[in-house]
Amino acid sequence: MSEQTILIVDDEEHIQELIKFNLERNGYKVICANNGVDALRIIKDKVPQLVLLDLMLPGIDGYDVCKEIRKDSTISSIPIIMITAKSEEFDKILGLELGADDYITKPFSVRELIARVKALLRRAAMQYEKKFISFGNIVINFDRHEVLKNGEIVELTLKEFELLEILCKNKGKVMTREFLLDKIWGYEYIGETRTVDVHIRHLRQKIEDDDKKPRYIQTVRGIGYRFSLGE
Repeated sequence: MSEQTILIVDDEEHIQELIKFNLERNGYKVICANNGVDALRIIKDKVPQLVLLDLMLPGIDGYDVCKEIRKDSTISSIPIIMITAKSEEFDKILGLELGADDYITKPFSVRELIARVKALLRRAAMQYEKKFISFGNIVINFDRHEVLKNGEIVELTLKEFELLEILCKNKGKVMTREFLLDKIWGYEYIGETRTVDVHIRHLRQKIEDDDKKPRYIQTVRGIGYRFSLGE
């Protein structure tokens, strides 16, 4: 797994240093900001995997930083743990309603904070895997029915997308032509499994670097197709 980056946003230097030291000991890369303006700039530029966000910040407070993150579609899915000296129920509820994923009050146990960070990153990774699959220069967004190749949208028909989706979500398994016909078209073409072959050919032309030597959509002779990550 690649190194995960966490942004600490807190104007108390000793709190920053305490959290930074312990996160780095646990293998995370850490960036720090001591105000809301710098925090938003860093988040948009670096896109960290998680933000530890103090509420009481100079200039733009933590509530407004949280709102700005959740309004921007390019960073809205970043997990946020709010950290504050406030312990009133109202502040906790407001933070969560604005989109924070978790909440911890000062003074806090470092072990508890690290445990919450790990749990939230695991949950975020699981949610990401349900929505996205990436391989090579391809990213598939299942929620948006969108495929990107080298950052550019690949125009797929609905059936092509459904075919790619079922192959990806059954990675390594051999999918027979008959199975694919039944699942995607909803009925069987008697003797017309060529329909699958035609769609596979078009799909390879769009996503493979060399559709004559496919890395991802592999033919299993006499049976059907298998999806591989191309290792």
